[in-house]
Amino acid sequence: MSKKHPIISVTGSSGSGTTTIKNTFDQIFRREKITAVSIEGDAFHRYDRAAMKAELERRTQGGDHTFSHFSIEANKLGKLEQVFRQYGETGTGQSRHYVHDEREAEKYGVPPGHFTEWSELQPGSDLLFYEGLHGAVRTNGIDIAGHADLKIGVVPVINLEWTQKIHRDKASRGYSTEAVTDVILRRMHAYVHVICPQFTHTDINFQRVPVVDTSNPFIARWIPTPDESLVVIRFRNPRGIDFPYLTSMIQGSWMSRANSIVIPGPRMDLAMQLILTPMILRLVGESKRA
Repeated sequence: MSKKHPIISVTGSSGSGTTTIKNTFDQIFRREKITAVSIEGDAFHRYDRAAMKAELERRTQGGDHTFSHFSIEANKLGKLEQVFRQYGETGTGQSRHYVHDEREAEKYGVPPGHFTEWSELQPGSDLLFYEGLHGAVRTNGIDIAGHADLKIGVVPVINLEWTQKIHRDKASRGYSTEAVTDVILRRMHAYVHVICPQFTHTDINFQRVPVVDTSNPFIARWIPTPDESLVVIRFRNPRGIDFPYLTSMIQGSWMSRANSIVIPGPRMDLAMQLILTPMILRLVGESKRA
């Protein structure tokens, strides 16, 4: 953690909605005239698309049916921790991009499924923003969580997360339900041992809970809408959080525990703006004073 060069980390698994939350952060940065440099968790995968496929086949033939992008060994987490540490100390570091599709290939000049070269982060930034799978990992000699100043968890209930992933992968990647199910099963071991423990270290968790039946996500015909959802917002340390103000500003909200507030799904963006804006301004203000 660094007073001079703060780091914000948003963590969630595939299909959890971290990209939507990144858009809210971008709005805050733009409105408050904050210069943020962003890095993506995908940039720290160990393998490109072809190499990952080969590694999956090799491990499966060897009897390992748990290896996935969620796994510690499938990622350069030592490199990610190094970037966090270096940015916290100097405001500099390196990152790259994983190119997902033809649109990104045209932008970066690299074929889909490959990485760009490592390059220096934009100088003169106010903070570093990370969005990905491993932004609060603390295990096996790695302490990424310890270098982030504000850690956000995005954690839909599991059936909703699976529903979102199935629909996304079928629509954007052309996968069958069976293929997505195989990915979910392969990732389950690392989901339990790598992804879930991070939400103990996050400062705030946003968990969307559907209020419609999602008991069988593998046959769900559509994703529950925000109007069909509640969001549970949990603060690891509620000290300094003005809950009366939040419940008065967010219509239909209430406190479910001393450190948790429940809001209607459509008001999630408003809640994030109200909660995160003063936190971000505080980080940037402290960094400038430092």
